[in-house]
Amino acid sequence: MTENTTTVPATIDLQDLGTVHRLGFGAMRIVGEGVWGEPADRENAGRVLRRAVELGVDFIDTADAYGPDVSERLIAEALHPYPAGLRIATKVGFARTGPGRWIPLGRPEYLRQQTELSLRKLRVDALDLLQLHRIDPQVPAEEQFGTLRELQQEGKVRALGLSQVTVEQLVAAQDHFTVATVQNRYNLADRSSQDVLDHAAGHGIGFIPWAPISAGEPARPGGPVAAAAERLGATTSQIALAWLLRRSPVMMPIPGTASLEHLEENMGAAGVHLDDATYEELTAAG
Repeated sequence: MTENTTTVPATIDLQDLGTVHRLGFGAMRIVGEGVWGEPADRENAGRVLRRAVELGVDFIDTADAYGPDVSERLIAEALHPYPAGLRIATKVGFARTGPGRWIPLGRPEYLRQQTELSLRKLRVDALDLLQLHRIDPQVPAEEQFGTLRELQQEGKVRALGLSQVTVEQLVAAQDHFTVATVQNRYNLADRSSQDVLDHAAGHGIGFIPWAPISAGEPARPGGPVAAAAERLGATTSQIALAWLLRRSPVMMPIPGTASLEHLEENMGAAGVHLDDATYEELTAAG
């Protein structure tokens, strides 16, 4: 008897951006340790980026703060002129003062300055997707949202998104512009943003879960993630990603890595199909 398996769509149609594959690539880890400075091996970073595109990735997520500035430059060096259909998302709204240090900075002039710099580093006339990396609590949110709207109206940005927000903040932003994506922490072990995911699903907003492979206690040896991986001939990372892809049709995991081996492993998650019983077991365990 064939086990019941829900069909998982491979693509999503994003507002103001078009259709992309739901499994993308996050370009945070191609820079130096602490998300700071140049990578130990620039040539390897380029190989990873090019291989991601060869494997069918058409959505790459980066940020001006990754390096800072390094990730965007590496993407342009490796991939420009960009293949048809490739969308590159970036983010503004953090200042960096050292490895592991992140300071929200949402003053309108800073957001505008960093957007202009991202245009130059990525070598494009318009950014495919610009996301507010964090809402700066020291600056009125409506000023930050208004600046993003102006940048879109000026043709410098095609689509707009948010990162690590509440439902209330997401709704407030929707009064200023069409929100194409929201990027919050979400994985098997951390579903604290379930309400944001539900709102995104109800409004056709792509949900980009960061730290997507983290699975916590369920991933322990002998646990349900490991058991599912053994049963399906997959890795635990692939199971965690497959669960996310099935969790919601608006889910867009962007696992990041500086390793070609891990890249190919992560992309293989698109071919892992969880039967209904396995999906329910993982959901309950998380």
